[in-house]
Amino acid sequence: MNGPDLLARTMSVPSIRDEHGNLWQYHSRSDRHSKVACWATMFDLLQHSRLLQRHVAEGKVAFGVNHVFADFKTRRKKKLDLVIHRPGTAASDRVARSFPDLGQGLALEFDADDRASLSALPTLFEAPVGTVLMALEAKACMTKHVGSGPRLYDELNSSHLTVHGAADQAIAVAFVMVNAAESFVSPDSNRRPLGVGQPPAKVTKLKQPASTEFVVSKVSELPTRTRPGTEGYDAIGIVVVDCKNDGDRISVVSGAPAPDSNDLFSYESMIRRVANQYDFLNANL
Repeated sequence: MNGPDLLARTMSVPSIRDEHGNLWQYHSRSDRHSKVACWATMFDLLQHSRLLQRHVAEGKVAFGVNHVFADFKTRRKKKLDLVIHRPGTAASDRVARSFPDLGQGLALEFDADDRASLSALPTLFEAPVGTVLMALEAKACMTKHVGSGPRLYDELNSSHLTVHGAADQAIAVAFVMVNAAESFVSPDSNRRPLGVGQPPAKVTKLKQPASTEFVVSKVSELPTRTRPGTEGYDAIGIVVVDCKNDGDRISVVSGAPAPDSNDLFSYESMIRRVANQYDFLNANL
């Protein structure tokens, strides 16, 4: 599957500039990592669901970015990163972006296999959101794992509740990136110009692998469901990376503490599960 490696290659290039002129691979106040993760996940889903490919080719589905869900029961509102939906009828004066256009805007670092796979797919287009079929939320926990874990759980838990409160039939998917590096250069701890002629950046030491294991365990506690009409995520995928955020290459961690490829919460299992659910739930679309 292409997604995790594409995410790591793209994030390896420092692309987020802060107010001091520093370029970062990851910054907590930027949503670039979430956008790249969602694009990469949808890229794999398009390759693994022939039915989704057919619906894209026939113009039956489109994508939406930062769609706001309104829970019909509680009136709670929440913005989700990426949705796949039946095109709505609302008028729009925006030029419809294609899925490759969205990737180009994110400056994705494709390799030859990625380009070949993308060129073989039908082109998915953006459109006003109608009936939502799938909603994807992407989150990251890169430092302060123990302190961030409960908040991460709460944010993710509220997402599936809002999605299914608005559209019970929608497939709710969570992508979670966890950092397993033993050190991390935090933008919050280095709010000053860095580089030549400046004092060295402050480096935070992380307690590994315990910190990553804690977050993986916490995410695994999120409620899941096997059919519409109940609460929980329809699929959850955890990707573990080694990101020091110091300019060195970011890599995907395949061994422990990352979930095994056959684990219920591995990225591979998430893609297979969502593709199968889409094919089953939308066979008559």
